[in-house]
Amino acid sequence: MTRALRGPAGTLEGPIPDVPVDQAAADRDPVLILGGGLMGLAIAHQLARRGTAVLVLSRRRSEAAGFVAAGMLAPHAEGLQGSLLELGQQSLQRIPAWVAQIEADGGSSCGLRPCGIVVPFPTIAERDRYPTAAWGQPLDRAALEREAPGIGPRWQAGLLFEQDGQIDNRRRLMRALERACVALGVAFQEGSEVLELQQNGRGALAGVRLRTAEGDERQLPARRAVLTGGAWSARLLPQLPVFPVKGQMLSLQGPRQALQRVIFGPGTYLVPRHDGLLVVGATSEPEAGFADGLTPFGQRQLQDGIAALLPQASQWPPMERWWGFRPCTPDQAPLLGPSPIEGLWLATGHHRNGVLLAAITAELLGFALDPEGQSVEQDLPAGIRSCLLEAFRWDRFMAPSVSPPGASPQSARQSGTVNAAPVQPPG
Repeated sequence: MTRALRGPAGTLEGPIPDVPVDQAAADRDPVLILGGGLMGLAIAHQLARRGTAVLVLSRRRSEAAGFVAAGMLAPHAEGLQGSLLELGQQSLQRIPAWVAQIEADGGSSCGLRPCGIVVPFPTIAERDRYPTAAWGQPLDRAALEREAPGIGPRWQAGLLFEQDGQIDNRRRLMRALERACVALGVAFQEGSEVLELQQNGRGALAGVRLRTAEGDERQLPARRAVLTGGAWSARLLPQLPVFPVKGQMLSLQGPRQALQRVIFGPGTYLVPRHDGLLVVGATSEPEAGFADGLTPFGQRQLQDGIAALLPQASQWPPMERWWGFRPCTPDQAPLLGPSPIEGLWLATGHHRNGVLLAAITAELLGFALDPEGQSVEQDLPAGIRSCLLEAFRWDRFMAPSVSPPGASPQSARQSGTVNAAPVQPPG
């Protein structure tokens, strides 16, 4: 008998209603990707390259965090620590080959720019205390002005992380991944909302129940799936400690070449694209839940950050304003690997670092689901792979004796101080 894991309550109910079964899909037995954002597309691409059949189910890809993030590749500039820093460094190392493969498969540029990132500080002492200072080039005020012309007078020191960079996720990477997936035979069902996960008598994954854009409900059998639902992941699996952290952003049109480096300040960052567009982010609003829309307070916060970091940019015309929802966990690190349900794998909770961690997440999950397949590049050694998956287990919060992936906070600049408390779920 098949049982259904009810999303809202997390309890097992059975038997399930008699709804149509897609037998063709069952015969082909694809891996289901539950969520069509950046993480879902990256894993679908990796699995397809390994020769695995893949079906991506997505309610609305445009709401994914991958379409709203700034695209920084910044494990060092963000001041990550512990296992999260290691995960970020492993991913950063893989990104050039990962991007090259996406571009070769789909024929579209991903917009990768290894431009370096400047982190400014009011004092040299604060600079030298930064968790990742050992990986950066120290800057005094004169050097800071050379690397970031026009930077505000408050900043007297800095760190240059030349190994960090950015990718144009909104305009290029997401579309390039879509094209690469299609070219490799990945199937898509856009407008399909997964309502519940279904289990067999042994408690293993048996399929999903979904609702199409036309309002029809049906059952889709599956023995393997990856939950990549971002901030909405806990709606399908309430055991997961994933909650939304709203972020508001805007973009300005500046002169081409006005700023070459990303400036990563406390609470605000400036990401210059190749055409002079300046992406400005981002507020951090865990109390907002899934509340849609811009707020005057959030937009003023961004304007204040612009004025402090790069005063001249306050005069540049705004081009776009938007918001999105980061998938966060209590320690601000992702959930990777097996789930409470046999056959269901997790790749969610990446918070501020989804773009950075997409490459390594795709490699880890691709190998876990298809260890015999062909990787984009040489797989991680087994020891490193198992250590990373162990560090980011979904149930790590249930064992107080187990150390979290990194010292708090995971991003030393999230609140403008290296002594900030971990983000907590709303409510």
